[in-house]
Amino acid sequence: MGNFIGRFDKFEKELPNVDGKVFVITGTTSGTGYSAAEAVAKHGGEVILLNRSSPRSVSSYEKLKKEVANGKFVPIDCDLQDFQSVKDACTKIKSTLGYTEIYCLANNAGIMAVDDTITRSDGFEVQMQTNHLSHFLLTAELFPLLVAGSKKYGDARIVQHSSAGRLITEHDTLEEKYFMKQPKGGQQLGGNESHGFLKGGPHYRYQQTKLANSVFNHALHDKLQASTQVECRNIIATCAHPGASATTLGDHLMVGFATKILFPLFMFVFAQSPADGAMGLLRGMMDHKQNIKSGVLYGPALTLPKFQRMSGLAVPNPPAPCEIDPKSKEMLWKVSETAIGQKFSIP
Repeated sequence: MGNFIGRFDKFEKELPNVDGKVFVITGTTSGTGYSAAEAVAKHGGEVILLNRSSPRSVSSYEKLKKEVANGKFVPIDCDLQDFQSVKDACTKIKSTLGYTEIYCLANNAGIMAVDDTITRSDGFEVQMQTNHLSHFLLTAELFPLLVAGSKKYGDARIVQHSSAGRLITEHDTLEEKYFMKQPKGGQQLGGNESHGFLKGGPHYRYQQTKLANSVFNHALHDKLQASTQVECRNIIATCAHPGASATTLGDHLMVGFATKILFPLFMFVFAQSPADGAMGLLRGMMDHKQNIKSGVLYGPALTLPKFQRMSGLAVPNPPAPCEIDPKSKEMLWKVSETAIGQKFSIP
């Protein structure tokens, strides 16, 4: 499945060496995260792999070690549906393993269009906690190490992974209700029914999380550039989208007549390989500093409103009004701090 165009090999060869630099990546068991981890290791970087404990995380780690024989990979259990697990992973990075600086944090992991449920330990909508809130917590916890990396290398990187779905939300704006703790049992944010292709509760919740990824990037960029410390101002915050990439993210959507027909057809016509889909992520993570700009989202150029083009090289995507709305940025930061139970202040 997929119209694989194979641009990645040329792109990957032009990436710089990152010898000795430490990269933290969430969601590396397959897809864009796996491709990013492999590319970083091939160019000399040390990769901390943050994944939920599972047979998949073990097998993907073993596969990465075979693919990059000289690569340095450090697997750490991290369940993004549990804030305490995220904190424990950060403690292991900072204290148990003794890392004092990291060069890049890539908030890549995500889930798509799942049932209207809440996380067991924390009570937030499962997609929002997985795709955004836990990444907000991870960024806050590891921020001092990123500042140290910026001081050592002259820059550091924070990358969010969004989606074209950020532009097709139900009400074309970021909505506070999706960030709030939910009643026990969930089912308060649209239910489980789809109403056509990429419409209905499961999709609207996903689209909100992907808009949150982009708004977080813009808010983070603003705060970094307003910092009084040069090490903070030198941290480059970017976002990425993979276009239509043939990963396992939407495999569970192959149910129901319309989706069984439409989703595979959509992927066949538009999709590119997972490696090609990782190009936007990797541009933010390790491209030459002169080639990227903080605050920008990189991915295939989308032709709106129908997304006729969903594959291609990772280029700057102009932001939509909903991505840079000042009220949305302020709201996201405030409710995210409330959700994780701690402040995230940039000096």
